Amino acid sequence: MTWLLALKGKSGFSARNTAEYVTKGIDAHALTAIVTGPTSGIGLETTRVLALRGVHVVMAARNVEAANKCKETIINGCPSATIDVMELDVSSLHSVKNFANEYISKSLPLNILICNAGVMAPPFSLSKDGIENQFATNYLGHFHLTNLLLDTMKNTARSCGREGRIVLVSSEVHRLTYKGGIMFDKLNDEKCYNSFYAYGQSKLANILHAKELARRLKEEGVDITVNALHPGVIATNLSRHSSFMSVCLYGLFKHLQKNIPQGASTTCYLALNPKVKGVSGEYFADNNVAKPSRKAKDAELAKKLWEFGMELTKSK
Repeated sequence: MTWLLALKGKSGFSARNTAEYVTKGIDAHALTAIVTGPTSGIGLETTRVLALRGVHVVMAARNVEAANKCKETIINGCPSATIDVMELDVSSLHSVKNFANEYISKSLPLNILICNAGVMAPPFSLSKDGIENQFATNYLGHFHLTNLLLDTMKNTARSCGREGRIVLVSSEVHRLTYKGGIMFDKLNDEKCYNSFYAYGQSKLANILHAKELARRLKEEGVDITVNALHPGVIATNLSRHSSFMSVCLYGLFKHLQKNIPQGASTTCYLALNPKVKGVSGEYFADNNVAKPSRKAKDAELAKKLWEFGMELTKSK
């Protein structure tokens, strides 16, 4: 079944291509990017490849010590890399605001925002803000971060005359969620919690966020694109809480599993490749546009989620 990974899409790339391959020959020395969750898995590989292509990468990490070690490793392999480390816990709206304020105070440009950090199927818990943890980490923190940094991205796009790009890491698991898609009224109810459906819910929210933000930016005439993606089935520490996913990764779906360089390819493709210039509000997989679920295409649900997110973050 591994032949499936060799099929090329309209982009000319396939699931087998690595992040280095889909960005080959791209000179991105003029660009600055933020990557959340940059210390392991596809976040680390994304950081490495963007730095390799000349991007000034800001590693937005919860564990600053681990991020600095990763930075050293990357620079050892690519001495010309420009990397900074800043503290960010996307599960905490207070941390998100502090990070955004600090970033803005540095007067740095921002061309690319990669919302990669996430958790998968942990036992029920609430964030410091009293929000179900997967929703808080995978969606709400990134929603807040994007809004706080949006003016910086708009100013950068105008001043440099180059399209800004926002990349949201979602998942095919967005298809498996609660009835109605998002449990607005029972989001934090432990009795209703299903760890796997809650993960799907948070990843559906990522796609709806991309759709609605893309619509709003288009209406404003802003030169910033927003896209969501499925990285693929990858053996990373993200699935450490889920026995079900362990079965999928190491058993039934092993023949479809990607390695980490392949898993980071669609993220890097959306961040740097000129083939996606002007493409916004889409869902990608295997370096090509893919079809998301019916709920992920629901414009009214996307608007409702936007308003819900704004209400949860308005005083933060």
